[in-house]
Amino acid sequence: MKSLFLTGAVSVLLLTSCNKDEKLQTTTSLEQQKLDYQTRQIELEKQKLAIEKEKINFEKQKDSLDKVAEEKAKKQTQVKERVVYRNSPRSSSGSYAGTSSSGSSSSGTSSSSTGTTATQKKGWSSAAKGTVIGTVGGAAAGAIISKKNPGLGAVIGGIAGGATGYTIGRAEDRKSGRVQK
Repeated sequence: MKSLFLTGAVSVLLLTSCNKDEKLQTTTSLEQQKLDYQTRQIELEKQKLAIEKEKINFEKQKDSLDKVAEEKAKKQTQVKERVVYRNSPRSSSGSYAGTSSSGSSSSGTSSSSTGTTATQKKGWSSAAKGTVIGTVGGAAAGAIISKKNPGLGAVIGGIAGGATGYTIGRAEDRKSGRVQK
């Protein structure tokens, strides 16, 4: 009887000790999981910081590129002004040589007209504007008209509209004096 009681007590003791180990294991595993979670959170925060640093660097580069572009634009504006000043005396002297037989009064008027022509050449010409408008309008009309194959209709309409727009725009340039002949 003593051995039976002793065996039962030992088995109960073993079972309770196994349960304690499992409880200890679960508490340690929970703590390990918490540590793993915190480690992952720290890694995510590091990645977020790296991304923010990249954004800041990108914005700095963008700002510096914008400053460079502004400086180039200023230089181009200054260069354009210089080109106008340089071209004006040359064209007036060239017109003076070409109109020397007609007299000095006509050379004075031709130099003033070349000065206005130089300022008119800024921007798009009427021929360019007419070509773009004609191409877009012709392409739209061709796509609408050609119901079976709108792509082909757009191409054909764009070509026809562009040619027509160029012709009309070129005539406007001749009237305004931008183009000679």
